[in-house]
Amino acid sequence: MFPVLLDLASLKVVLVGEGEAAEKRLQVLEGAGAVSLDLYSSAPSEAFRKLAGARLKGGRPDAATLQQAHIVFLAGLDEQESAALAGIARAAGRLVNTEDVKPLCDFHVPSIVRRGDLVISVSTGGKAPGLARKLRRHLEGLFGPEWAGRLDEVGRRREAWRSEGLGLADVGRRVDAYVEEKGWLP
Repeated sequence: MFPVLLDLASLKVVLVGEGEAAEKRLQVLEGAGAVSLDLYSSAPSEAFRKLAGARLKGGRPDAATLQQAHIVFLAGLDEQESAALAGIARAAGRLVNTEDVKPLCDFHVPSIVRRGDLVISVSTGGKAPGLARKLRRHLEGLFGPEWAGRLDEVGRRREAWRSEGLGLADVGRRVDAYVEEKGWLP
């Protein structure tokens, strides 16, 4: 596995799903800043319908829609339907994530702690999602909401140090010293 963070605001994303799995995936995608997000559900729950709004396009996407997406997420579908939709998307070179069906995934979605622009993720490569969730809950306790402001503060300082002409190594040392001075980490 190779961990990567994608700017979903600049990518075309399609989510096809049913039930609670689709609702959870939609919430994660929105939290990650997905802007161009088309949603498909044959029997959307009231919660999904409310979250989706005008982005809900219908039951299932056509092949052209899957081929035009950058990333396709499948959640709460049976394995046969997931395999068919994933096959269409993959044939067009699109990345596919199929909730809880490892062989149909080009990538795995980690458990995420999000504090503003600070993103901490935990992945088990799809082997033990429950362990990843447990570790995420632990990290949420270590990195509370105050970390969003801390990141912004360090970001402003970093910009100032860079504008003074400091190189990356010097800026890195100053960040380390600043975090140490503040006592933010045990």
